[in-house]
Amino acid sequence: MGTGFLREFVKSPTTTAAVGPSSRALAEQMVAPIPHRGDPVVVELGPGTGAFTELIQRRLGGRGHHLALELNSRWAAQLGERFPGAESVCADARELPELLRERGLRADVVVSGLPWAAHSPVDGVPLVRLVAESLVPGGAFTQFAYTWTRWAPPARRQLADLRAEFEETVISRTVWRNLPPAVAYLARRPRRS
Repeated sequence: MGTGFLREFVKSPTTTAAVGPSSRALAEQMVAPIPHRGDPVVVELGPGTGAFTELIQRRLGGRGHHLALELNSRWAAQLGERFPGAESVCADARELPELLRERGLRADVVVSGLPWAAHSPVDGVPLVRLVAESLVPGGAFTQFAYTWTRWAPPARRQLADLRAEFEETVISRTVWRNLPPAVAYLARRPRRS
């Protein structure tokens, strides 16, 4: 999977968030808000080759609904084959509100592996706002970032958007067992739901 990931990154670095799949240690941080009981609706944005998908499926154990939105059509198809318990859709993350509406769902948790380019505002609306509006009142959103890029302007804008759209935003400790080292942002309780 790593070679395919690198190839996609080189072909399209602004739409592929990473040069390789995320580590198990980072994936654990990203799926932490998924409840152990009930039938939660979990949305995955930019699942790529499935580093987080596998843990989401394991955590759900057949419960709830897992909707995975992947812009890369080849990866979306492969994801659907590898994880039949996840509904894999080739779509842009900005289509999230409409896709949930079509299914009569609201998300309990949104897990994002998207690059910064996907979070840029469109018509003045940041992606984080669309995510917040798609969540139930007590919902949670996770997004990862590499530690060495956290001080770049897009990262600072993203953190400001998270703090504007959610009542609480927490940054994990550095996950050193990820290459490159990363942190997970956990945002809870959307202000607009």
